[in-house]
Amino acid sequence: MAAVSFQSVSKTFATPHGPFQALSGVNFEIAEGEFFGLLGPNGAGKTTLISILAGLARATHGSVTVMGHDVRGDYAAARKLLGVVPQELVYDPFFSVRETLRLQSGYFGVKNNDAWVDELLEHLGLADKADANMRQLSGGMKRRVLVAQALVHKPPVIVLDEPTAGVDVELRQTLWQFVAQLNKQGHAVLLTTHYLEEAEALCTRLAMLKHGHVVALAKTSELLAQASTQVLRFKTDDALPPELAALARVTGRVAQLPARDAQEIEHHLAMLRAAAVHVEDVEIRKADLEDVFIHVMETARDDATEVKA
Repeated sequence: MAAVSFQSVSKTFATPHGPFQALSGVNFEIAEGEFFGLLGPNGAGKTTLISILAGLARATHGSVTVMGHDVRGDYAAARKLLGVVPQELVYDPFFSVRETLRLQSGYFGVKNNDAWVDELLEHLGLADKADANMRQLSGGMKRRVLVAQALVHKPPVIVLDEPTAGVDVELRQTLWQFVAQLNKQGHAVLLTTHYLEEAEALCTRLAMLKHGHVVALAKTSELLAQASTQVLRFKTDDALPPELAALARVTGRVAQLPARDAQEIEHHLAMLRAAAVHVEDVEIRKADLEDVFIHVMETARDDATEVKA
């Protein structure tokens, strides 16, 4: 039985300009104990899909199940099996951290779980904030409490919607260590993130969305294996020649150029020399998930689904 199953899921919103299709025929399953990544640019439909999974929105067509329970027909059972960490910092300002977690436990009918609450506080670096009011916490600390709230009833399926957006490196490391430990214990994890290095390191399988369509679905290793190119990376303050500028991914002073082989790398370097472009810190690396993601987004058709098991 799949931990999560999306079957022909479509979602259409009514807008002043007419209907808008946020999702179109989304099909994939997440196995029990799997660490699964859901990637896509802003507006691709990731949060809409998670909202449908969590029962916060209804699919126009299709069905979604959690451990075999339909999220509409058997909502209470499905929701109890989910732990969702939302993007937004939503909290009750009138309670302490410990009181917040006890209240969350009560929503799921969980009693006498102080030992687990203490473990969550310890693992997420909140032990010294247990009696602090939620209003006194920094944004990063509030994010940790949201994670603890999602895990307080020990759900078999954990959904992390941009959990490390705008948080410090310490929290990212602490969170991933703890979530990886839970995953090894058998919890399925669904992660959405714009930090593609996180997805590459953590997720065994990935789905990529573009304009509501699944345009790639494969093991992370298979997606990386498809990227046969190398990348020439360097720093420069100069403008690149037009031919190279059309190929380059530029971030500040850092430019990255794809290359099929050593001959193409030498061709790029020769063009840079001919254009008198001064380069520093030159290196050649293998393509990573960010390179694969950009290639998929640029080449995938919106009306077709490229699926690999």
